[in-house]
Amino acid sequence: MTISTPQSVPALLARNVAQFGDKPAYREKEYGIWQSWTWAQAAAEIDALATGLLTLGANAGDHIAIIGRNRPAMYWGMVAAQKAGCVPVPLYQDAAAEEVAYALDHCGARFAIAGDQEQVDKIADVREGLTQLEHVIYLDGRGLRKYDHSAMTSYADVQAAGRASNMAAEMEARVAAQTYDDTCVMLYTSGTTGRPKGVVLSNRNIIETSKNSSEFDHLRPGDETVAYLPMAWVGDFIFSIGQAIWTGFCVNCPESEHTLATDLREIGPTYYFAPPRVFENQLTQVMIRMEDAGRVKKWLFDRFMATAKRVGPAMLDGTSVGLLDRLKYALGDVLVYGPLKNTLGFSRIRVGYTAGEAIGPEIFDFYRSLGINLKQLYGQTEASVFITQQPDGEVRGDTVGVASPGVELKIAENGEVFYRSPGTFVEYYKNAESTADTKDPEGWVATGDAGFVEEGSGHLRIIDRAKDVGKMADGSLFAPKYVENKLKFFPNVLEAVMFGNGREECTAFLNIDLTAVGNWAERNNIAYASYQELAGHPQVLETLRAHVEEVNRSVAADPMLAGCQVYRFLVLHKQLDADDGELTRTQKVRRKIIEEKFGDLIGALYDGSGEIYTETEVTYEDGRKGQITATLQIVDAAVAPVAARMAAQ
Repeated sequence: MTISTPQSVPALLARNVAQFGDKPAYREKEYGIWQSWTWAQAAAEIDALATGLLTLGANAGDHIAIIGRNRPAMYWGMVAAQKAGCVPVPLYQDAAAEEVAYALDHCGARFAIAGDQEQVDKIADVREGLTQLEHVIYLDGRGLRKYDHSAMTSYADVQAAGRASNMAAEMEARVAAQTYDDTCVMLYTSGTTGRPKGVVLSNRNIIETSKNSSEFDHLRPGDETVAYLPMAWVGDFIFSIGQAIWTGFCVNCPESEHTLATDLREIGPTYYFAPPRVFENQLTQVMIRMEDAGRVKKWLFDRFMATAKRVGPAMLDGTSVGLLDRLKYALGDVLVYGPLKNTLGFSRIRVGYTAGEAIGPEIFDFYRSLGINLKQLYGQTEASVFITQQPDGEVRGDTVGVASPGVELKIAENGEVFYRSPGTFVEYYKNAESTADTKDPEGWVATGDAGFVEEGSGHLRIIDRAKDVGKMADGSLFAPKYVENKLKFFPNVLEAVMFGNGREECTAFLNIDLTAVGNWAERNNIAYASYQELAGHPQVLETLRAHVEEVNRSVAADPMLAGCQVYRFLVLHKQLDADDGELTRTQKVRRKIIEEKFGDLIGALYDGSGEIYTETEVTYEDGRKGQITATLQIVDAAVAPVAARMAAQ
């Protein structure tokens, strides 16, 4: 750290106004038109809101909740909270009212900035139990005209009050008083194993991590990124606040989740991040379109994708490739790869990342074969995201890269990965016990993941969550995520959950992808009335059996994991859903809850049953509870012979 390093995000913003004042900082698409704000204009909007918060009585150290979709004004709300000396606490916009209530009560938020009527209603539903919440600021006032405004004000009116006030000097004094070790933001974990924990991150955590990671990938002021992931997720905070303000690049907010594909094409981001599920869904859409394509187009796609798979990643890494292959790839770029990248909005990507959970190697290789510089990183909320990154020229599907700048790694005797870095969180808010369990006095943090560092390359390989890795009855390794990702490579498979720890055989639950399988049904004139009916169709089950058996053959080729072949499976009668507690808000599987909720189904997979009747409680979009019943078929799958099975060391 140099002496001139700004000590807070507001101080970085002031630097950007001085250096890039007339350059675009934020864009938002509304009513089909892109609107832009320069750094100077964004700073003026932020100052007005920050002084407006002071007029409402915001005190230094107060927590201010932010809940809504990605919009420049919501990001400004986070920086304005910091300029007022407060702590922004972004929440998941799709969280249920009870989840919002827990976070607001836990952090003791006095103020909340809500994006629209939906978020205002969530807060209103639980407000009686929130004794510390004093005022709600709403951005979009549609539908709110007849609401009680005694403790509710529009975002624009708060800004107007700020502009009319004489509190600018107080705001600047609060900014000047901030130190490198003051709190920058508080973010809640996804709550995979229980109640979400409030992760306190300091200015040092965010700024040092943003600086190091930006320099690692040579990010620059002219870069463009698209902000569409949940604002409560640490990745979005680092990409859309930390790195954006450190580097000075432009953050683009799509009009809605439904227009994201179009908005991506219009912006053409140069720096892009998506979790594996997004890349899986995009690949599914590509495969669906190719199934509907004419014979010539399908033949061209298959032929040139075979070439891309063989030489594309090598060309991207600058490895020597034969002249004939280069010519074939160049022709494929004109006919297939270029148009496909343009359709996906990936034509200009210099740096692309995926993280959050492991991505299937086949999916990863598909994008790199197109010439997209997609890389993997490994991170956590507690690390301010970055633990490892993949350097250009050292990108592989089976590792998550080398330690990020400033990060130290070590592997415990039980295989768990530990790290120490400038981004290491300060504490879990109001939870000293969990803080001590996760971070030792020397600053080493337990990731909860099992892995190892390769000798020679220094690359980290993650096997699975440490608590999910186990052993089969014969002593061979049980690592479910490895096989689940292989299954999810198939467009028909949306989700997979494996079982087998301590057992003789592995079994699995599958969720079909309704879009992909529905498209197949329409092309084959197969009528269906519901997800449940399509999921149980005999032809769908046979197709999935073929997929499972293909994965089994692939798994059998890895002697360390050959014991993880799937012997039996069933297709669930409902999609796993965060509202039902089966997934986190970041779409990670909650294995323990699934094992408890569907214990009867797991039992049937192991007792030789051919079918099982089940009743399941579900949560509808309006919050009502209901019951669905089904009789599920259990399918046997052939396992592949293993030449040499090796027990885990």
